[in-house]
Amino acid sequence: MEYRVLGNTGIHVSKLGFGTMTFASEADEDMSKQLFYRCREAGINLFDTANIYGDARDGEAEEILGNLIKDCRDEVVITTKVGTPRWGKENDGGLSRRYIMIEVEKSLKRLKTDRIDLYFLHKMDAKTPMEETLRALDDLQRQGKILYPAISNAAAWQIARSLGISERDGLAKFACIEPMYNLVKRQAEVEILQLAQHENLGVITYSPLAAGLLTGKYAGGKKPSEGRISTSDRYKGRYSDESYYSIADAFVAHAREKGVQPVALAIAWVMSHPAVTAPLIGARNLAQLESALASLDIQMTDEWRREISSLSIDPPPATDRTEEKK
Repeated sequence: MEYRVLGNTGIHVSKLGFGTMTFASEADEDMSKQLFYRCREAGINLFDTANIYGDARDGEAEEILGNLIKDCRDEVVITTKVGTPRWGKENDGGLSRRYIMIEVEKSLKRLKTDRIDLYFLHKMDAKTPMEETLRALDDLQRQGKILYPAISNAAAWQIARSLGISERDGLAKFACIEPMYNLVKRQAEVEILQLAQHENLGVITYSPLAAGLLTGKYAGGKKPSEGRISTSDRYKGRYSDESYYSIADAFVAHAREKGVQPVALAIAWVMSHPAVTAPLIGARNLAQLESALASLDIQMTDEWRREISSLSIDPPPATDRTEEKK
């Protein structure tokens, strides 16, 4: 396993991370345990979770992960998140100081740890001033309950504005971002990944397989009964553009021509972007995990990356002055 420095933190993380969204939902406790130990055997030391992961959306994944890391806490880097509403009740979700302070204590208890390595804002909250949110995160860092604040699912301007506020007010800065990034969803290339490189932010990406679209499961118009796009309205909406399916078909054909698994190649392509510290992989069983781990054996050259990228649609530059695109 290769280990990379996470932005400005000095922390070395495996170039693949494991996301635990399947824990306590698609993977029961026993399977979650098997997945965790196979990841550790492969050298993965980065594990991502959230306070909403699990069937009941009440941190069950955190609880399972907490049980698994208790004997190796200092050997692993743990992330969790706050902000996404769960039940639609008043004061449920958001990034108010009150909600953050309540939820961090719950996450620490479920994870059975005294600190969270990276504490992500899961999604933006237009109702709460960013200054309040950043002050709460700064206080948590000073208390030692979180080591580094981080942000997920934010636009480049929101990340940049937050960094500016932190600089102005002397608050802890975001050390890491977590955007969606895959061959059919390349918006992050326009500004988010460039911002990360300029500011030397760690970048942990999610959904490298585009909810299964790049695995070949949906090739040729197939509509399997299982799979997130087939069973979840959220993912159906996210990947409703017909062009995504054409890109996926071309990619799967390319992978098979090269004699590699589409799953492994899709992850290796994400991993090869110079701004990306580690893509997150996920699995509901060991067979899926092994397919993802095979990405570690792929030697992605610049030429091969360009060849794969040409199967997709290059996003336009931020200014839309295409003649100046580099």
